[in-house]
Amino acid sequence: MTKVLIATEKPFAAAATDGIRKIFAEAGFESVFLENYTDPNELLKAVTDADAMIIRSDKATRAVIEAAPKLKIIVRAGAGFDNIDLVACTEKGIVAMNTPGQNSNAVAELTFGLLVFMARANFKGGSGTELKGKKLGIHANGNVGRNVARIARGFGMEVYAFDPFVTKETIEKDGIIAADSIEQLYSTCQYISLNIPATEKTKKSINFDLLSKMPKGATVINTARKEVIDEVGLKQFFEARPDFKYVSDILPDNHSELMQFENRYFSTPKKQGAETSEANINAGLAAASQIVKFITTGDKTFQVNK
Repeated sequence: MTKVLIATEKPFAAAATDGIRKIFAEAGFESVFLENYTDPNELLKAVTDADAMIIRSDKATRAVIEAAPKLKIIVRAGAGFDNIDLVACTEKGIVAMNTPGQNSNAVAELTFGLLVFMARANFKGGSGTELKGKKLGIHANGNVGRNVARIARGFGMEVYAFDPFVTKETIEKDGIIAADSIEQLYSTCQYISLNIPATEKTKKSINFDLLSKMPKGATVINTARKEVIDEVGLKQFFEARPDFKYVSDILPDNHSELMQFENRYFSTPKKQGAETSEANINAGLAAASQIVKFITTGDKTFQVNK
């Protein structure tokens, strides 16, 4: 019998857990849940006889992968997959997947919650600014970016996007203005929504020089990954531009240093983008279904390693 380990330091919602159990039971698979664990060694022990594994923000490190000789597939219930050692998976012949699009609306709604919070002077009673008529730049026009654009249009904003992997025609069919370059996006838009993954090319790419291109009253909203920010450059830009604001749902490593920029900087203590009941359920059920399809038919539609 195929054994699936659902390893979640932050457990799925009860409805998602029930749905995952049902999907695997109907496929004739055994499902085992490791929840609320605090010691990484617990994961090393639990994965030893697993054929498949679902994780959330849990780390599928090389050590975890090498401890699982039967493992055939890992699915990260969410869009990002930088918590999986893809090189180790490929070396061991393990398929790694994510569940793109399942939490995109939740992240997009949080983006606008953070944006309104900053635009309205942190809800402290001071005079804020309206978003209608302002320019919003979408940095990466994937599932999250398109949802951010949809909400922005409802606010009456003028929406721009840059994504080297999406054609101009595809961007513009959604009523978005396609920027010719990342520099143009940042120099045009007062507000930037970061939706880029953390890759070797994007890490620390949001730096002092790029931010310097932004117009007066600039605000950057980061619901992507903290690794894409050059944190040294970010602090320097705060010091150089008293009009600049930065808000994130990923606590920066230099959070204590940035706290001095009161009312211009805010970060949630933990990543909140996918923390809705709907996203939690959607991602969990999608991960379970993808495992069943892969084991039974070899479907690799959402594979992220080659």
